[in-house]
Amino acid sequence: MHNLGLIGGTFDRFHTGHKKLINGALEKCKKIEIWIISDEIARKNNTMVMSWESRKNEIINSLGKELMNRIEFGILEDNYGPAPNHPKANAIICTLETYDMCLEINEMRENNNLKILEIIKIDHENAWDGFPISSTRIRNGEINREGQIWTSSYFEKKNNDVISKKLIMTKEAEIMLKQPFGELIEGKDKDYEYAMKIMIEKYLKEDVPLISVGDVTTLTLENLGCSADIAWIDGKTKRERWAQSENIDSKKYNNNFTCYNPAGELTKSLFETCKKSLEEWIRNKSTSLIIVDGEEDLAPLMIHLIAPLGTIVVYGQPGKGVVVRITKEDTKKRCRDILSSFEFC
Repeated sequence: MHNLGLIGGTFDRFHTGHKKLINGALEKCKKIEIWIISDEIARKNNTMVMSWESRKNEIINSLGKELMNRIEFGILEDNYGPAPNHPKANAIICTLETYDMCLEINEMRENNNLKILEIIKIDHENAWDGFPISSTRIRNGEINREGQIWTSSYFEKKNNDVISKKLIMTKEAEIMLKQPFGELIEGKDKDYEYAMKIMIEKYLKEDVPLISVGDVTTLTLENLGCSADIAWIDGKTKRERWAQSENIDSKKYNNNFTCYNPAGELTKSLFETCKKSLEEWIRNKSTSLIIVDGEEDLAPLMIHLIAPLGTIVVYGQPGKGVVVRITKEDTKKRCRDILSSFEFC
């Protein structure tokens, strides 16, 4: 067993793959140093990365304090950290992606007249689909930290058969949906633009999608010169036809999609359209207008399950203002819990 091993990485949203990497290191080394990439470097790649202190604390909380006498932490300010010059290290732990960098480090150590490190390569922990669990996939909303899909395969295919064709709301789900779910920003004398301006100033970010649900919400954003990245409309407000829906400008969006979704249901059509529009945004920031034949009221339940972390979902509350909910891991958990009370057909 080695006296000291080195590990470097971002360690954002500590997941089962991270745990496997560290446990593998502890099996081979008496002590390890975990060098966590600094906030400055990590957030250049993605502003949604958690703070250095939060990432460190998640490691401690996940592994348990009894192991902390074998672990020390450091801030990684470049690709190599202390490894090329570390006088006490005997091993370096990596995955396939960082193996070549470890070879470079050993070349640097030889040039520095230091013994090379044994490179301990740990295999990835795979998600439900056979592909590796990664912080990127978690931030993108694809999987949770255990590698499971958030949608629980409601509309996935098995042997070319759709497991669920639709989800129908139950009384239990209706009660759950009545509980507060987001921040209400009140309008001024029913002035939605007033409330929307507050929402834009408080929440709008360029690196996460803004999703509007509802015709009034979508048109209000357009009138303010801040069209949603993904907009859901059904031509109605308060479940009545709304003449001003015709003023929504479909040309403001890169894609125009349609889907079918009756009131009180969530269909495979809505699921696939939601998934496609979000994939388009993640791929190249492509915007979408989605016209729903039926109703879009329940769409946020599916949107949050599929959306990247940090996504801003906004919809109107008639006579009061607008409601804003940010997609977080606990948001996804609540939506999954609500959908579990739906009837599957």
